[in-house]
Amino acid sequence: MTGVVTEPTAPVRPGWIAALSAATLGMSIAVLTPIQVLLPLQIEAIDPARKVANLGWITAVAAVLSMVVCPVAGALSDRTASRFGRRRPWVLGSGLVCAAGLVLLGFQHTILGVALTWCVVQAGTNAMYAALTASVPDLVPVRQRGVVSAFVGLPLPLSLILGSFLVSSVVTGRVAGYCLLAGLLLILIVPFVLLPTDTPKLEHGPAGLPKFTHDLGWAFGCRLGIQLANAVGTLYLLYYLRDVVHHEDPARAVFLLIVVYTAGILLTSVVAGRWSDRSGLRKPFVVVSSAVVAAAMVVLSLAHTFSAALFAAALMGVGYGVYLAVDNALITQVLPAAHAHARDLGVVNLANTAPQALAPAIAGVVIAELGGYSPLYLLAAACALAGAAAIAPVRSVR
Repeated sequence: MTGVVTEPTAPVRPGWIAALSAATLGMSIAVLTPIQVLLPLQIEAIDPARKVANLGWITAVAAVLSMVVCPVAGALSDRTASRFGRRRPWVLGSGLVCAAGLVLLGFQHTILGVALTWCVVQAGTNAMYAALTASVPDLVPVRQRGVVSAFVGLPLPLSLILGSFLVSSVVTGRVAGYCLLAGLLLILIVPFVLLPTDTPKLEHGPAGLPKFTHDLGWAFGCRLGIQLANAVGTLYLLYYLRDVVHHEDPARAVFLLIVVYTAGILLTSVVAGRWSDRSGLRKPFVVVSSAVVAAAMVVLSLAHTFSAALFAAALMGVGYGVYLAVDNALITQVLPAAHAHARDLGVVNLANTAPQALAPAIAGVVIAELGGYSPLYLLAAACALAGAAAIAPVRSVR
């Protein structure tokens, strides 16, 4: 045995896709709903005068921790020897850690307590992310990855709608909200954990540090640009709607924007993924979708009305839906080591987590020193366009 892995050729079944999507939905609910609704309100209740600064440094610290946890957990997952496979034990274990962190977070009444327990939640979700995303290049053939990536990407916006609705309309109170998210996470990962299909450990898969090849480096840069645009543009959305748009119910307004945003993603994601699979093209879809996201940010910068925000949300949903499906598929095609998918995807995840660390510092300076939210959203648009430009040098994918 040499430990060499060939690309998968057998198509995955709809049940496997559904289980992976459900687990991704649980993970997304656990981490995104607090960021959008519960965490800002909890921080504001503890220290109203310093809500922006506190939200910024808490999310930044947790993001830095995530940058370490994800590749390390991914490398350990790649080398896990278990009769249950390489991925499922990590999904279950990290899910339990994340659920415990969410429950504890609900009982915190100090900024330090919120920061520490939020770091636990982020550590759990990032370890889970490494295992879940590695399952795609492990088991999904290239010709099917656009569609599968679309279904894996859809839980992202759906989690925002479902989570926001549940914590604002179904349950009342911070503790109940966090406990509900924890319970949903554990329920939604069960189908994936019970799946009979997983990737066995390679007997002689070489260890070592991940290598950034030419194509992976540029693909990483593209993702970094678009995710930085997303992080800069959405981190302070609730405060933007309250302080600039002057919406009477900003939490509800965030929910409405998420609904519109999700509708755009639902309209484009699966269609774009299937079209990309059939055509064999990835790069043109990424470029156009990044430009559409940039246009949405420009709208937010220039028009400070809720109607304009609704239009921007629709525009961003259309663009981001295409991006989620096709960029995920593209990334899996430029991974350098088949025996270390989780490790390498954990490193690629830095392009998702680093913006969460950078965005608070960037946004804080822009809001305080450069005139508020208009220049902030123009900066987000520039980041998206930079991401679009970065995909052009990729050679191995059309």
